[in-house]
Formats: sequence, structure tokens, C-alpha cells
Amino acid sequence: MPSFDVVSKIDNHEVTNAVDQTNREIGTRFDFKGTDARVELSKNTLTLVAPTDFQLKQVDEILRNKFAKRQLDVRSLEYKEADVKLNEARQTVEVKQGIEADKAKKIVKLVKDGGFKVQAAIQGDQVRVTGKKRDDLQAVIAFLREAKLELPLQFENFRD
Repeated sequence: MPSFDVVSKIDNHEVTNAVDQTNREIGTRFDFKGTDARVELSKNTLTLVAPTDFQLKQVDEILRNKFAKRQLDVRSLEYKEADVKLNEARQTVEVKQGIEADKAKKIVKLVKDGGFKVQAAIQGDQVRVTGKKRDDLQAVIAFLREAKLELPLQFENFRD
């Protein structure tokens, strides 16, 4: 039976490259001269650091531009509350990997309510869609691409 997996992944190597490019641009920009503005990366967490809240927003804008240039979806970033002190502003940003359970249930419900002749099942942090015809599966992929979901979706492991 043909099937495919709906996943939400982001390439960690590309994230590292985007962070490196952001730090490089911060180092060369005139408005950041002499400041300790930077982006730190540890596993799936980014920490934006700047002297003021305004400069923190500028660092975030640079990071978003670098993400876009590397074809990384900005919807995979989850921003926490900014911590602003007298001489430093910090903001933590989570890079989301995988589909959370409530979002997976929403995807399964969308597929079932779409009237397709397929079955959708949650498997860990992904959703497997199976059907009898390849055309049905391609219709589901097109339907999910058009759906307004808050997370980036990829379709992989398409099997006949």
C-alpha cells in the first residue's frame, strides 16, 4: 500500500550556518561596533544577546533574514519572553523539531475531514498517511500544503 510521512524537521547544519552568518554580519555592522551583540547556539536553542532591546530586535531581524536565505522556515522558531536588564537584553529562541501531539491530532483530523480515501496515523513525532492510490496521497499532500498550519511540514518516505 502506498504511504508517506508528514514530518516537521529543520536541518541543524543549516541552522549553524545561519547563526555563523548572523554573528559575522553583527561583527561587521557599524551600529554594533564595540557591543557584545551575538547569537549563541546550543543544541536546539538559540540565545540572542544585545546591549538594548532595540538592538535585540535588530539581531532577530538579521537572524530571520539569514534563515530565509538558507531556505529555513522561520515558523520553526519559537520565541520566549525577552529578559531586559540595564546593560544587556537576552532572548531565548527554541528551534522546533518534530510534530507535537496536539498538532498531529489536528493534521489527522484535517485529513479525515477532507474526505480522502486514506488513513492517517500518528507515529511518534510524525504522521503516516496510507492509501490505496498514489493520486489520493498526492491530493492529501497538496491539501496539507494549502492548509494554514503554524508549523512547516515536509513530506518524505513516499512509497508505492
